[in-house]
Amino acid sequence: MTELLGDDFFANPHAYYRLWREQGPVHRVHFGDGVDRWLIIGYEEARAALADPRLCKDIDRLQAVIERKYAGTWAGPRTHDGLRHMLNADPPTHTRLRKAVSQAFTARRVAALQPIIERTANDLLDAMAAHERVDLLQAFAVPLPVAVICHLLDVDIEDHGTFREWTKALVGTLEPDVDRSRAHDEMVAFLRKMLQRKRAEPGEDVLSALVGDDAELDEGELIGMALLLLVAGHETTVNLVGNGMLALLRDRPWLERLRENPDLIPAAVEEFLRFDGPVDMATLRFTSEPITVGGTVIPEGEMVLVALAAANRDPRHFTDPHRVDPTADHTGHLGFGYGIHYCVGAPLARLEGRVAFTALLQRFPDITLAVDDSELRWYPNAVIHGLKRLPVRLRS
Repeated sequence: MTELLGDDFFANPHAYYRLWREQGPVHRVHFGDGVDRWLIIGYEEARAALADPRLCKDIDRLQAVIERKYAGTWAGPRTHDGLRHMLNADPPTHTRLRKAVSQAFTARRVAALQPIIERTANDLLDAMAAHERVDLLQAFAVPLPVAVICHLLDVDIEDHGTFREWTKALVGTLEPDVDRSRAHDEMVAFLRKMLQRKRAEPGEDVLSALVGDDAELDEGELIGMALLLLVAGHETTVNLVGNGMLALLRDRPWLERLRENPDLIPAAVEEFLRFDGPVDMATLRFTSEPITVGGTVIPEGEMVLVALAAANRDPRHFTDPHRVDPTADHTGHLGFGYGIHYCVGAPLARLEGRVAFTALLQRFPDITLAVDDSELRWYPNAVIHGLKRLPVRLRS
C-alpha cells in the first residue's frame, strides 16, 4: 500500500507519522511528483539505515538509477557541480571530502567562535529592542548563523538578504515558481570568484584549506563543498532556533524555567533537536541491492528516505516523546543524523543554539507569539523543517 501525503503534511508531519507508526516502521509514500519512495520512520530501523552501506548516496550512481527506473517519469536531481559534495558521496570519496573540512569543526576551533557568536547575537538583539514586534526568523535566527558561517569561511557577502534567497531556493523552501536554476547559477558564480580569491590570497579559513593541494578536490567538488558549507552551515541553526522558540512559546512554563535556570539550556537544545528538529527527512538514498528493513523487503534501485523527525518521536525508544522536556533522557536522538553522514557542523550548531536561547530569553523575558498559532506556515520541504515566519511580541 502506498501512503499519500496531503497538503497538510508539512504543517504537521507527526500526525501522519503517528498513524503510520501503528502499521509498521517502513512505508511506501507518494510525494506527488510521480515517484514513490520508501520512508523509514522507526527509531531502530532509521539508525540502522543511516549506517547501512547498501543505502548509497553517490550522485552519479543515483542519476543512473533514476534514468534507468524513472525515465520519462521523474527528472530527479540534476547532476551538476553544486551537488558534488560529501552528502552526495559514498566512501572513499566521502571520506576524502569530509576529511578536507573536518578540522574546521573541532571542539577547539568551534569554542574559539563563541565570542563572535555572542557579540553578533547581542548586536541583533540590540537592533530588535527598538521594535515592539518582529519576525524572529528574519531579525535574529537567520542573520546570526549567516554571519558566523561567513566569518568561518571568510566569505564577504554584502547583501545577506540575497544570500538567504539563494539558499532558500537551493533547498526548495521557496514557492514552486521560483527560478531555482538562476539562484544556483548566481551562487555558483559567486563561489567561483571566492575560490579564485582564496587561491590568490590564501588565509586560515576553511575555503583556503579546500583549495590547497592537500585537499585534492577537483573544481566540481570545490564548488559543491563550498555551497554545502554555506547553505547547511546556517540552515540547521535557523530552524533549530525557530522551532525551539516556537516550542517554548507554546509551553510558557518551560520558557520561564529556562530563563531562570540557563544551565538547563544545553540540555534544552538537545531536546529541541529531538522534539522538533531542523531536519525532517535525511537526504535521499538508494538501495544498491535488496535490503530488509523492519520486516519489509526494499528492492534494489529504490529511493529511500529516513524520517529523522519520526524516529525522534518513536515511543519504543523515547518516553512521552510528543512532549517537550529538557530534563528527559534525550540521548541518542537523530537530529543531526547518524553514521558517516552525521552532521560535521553539529558542534557549531549546538554552540549557536546555546548562545541564541540564552541571550534571547534573558533580553526579552516577556516574549510572546504575535499571531494565532493557526496562522503559522511551514515550508513545503521534505528535508528542511522550518517556519516561513515567526512573528513575536518582545514585551507585554
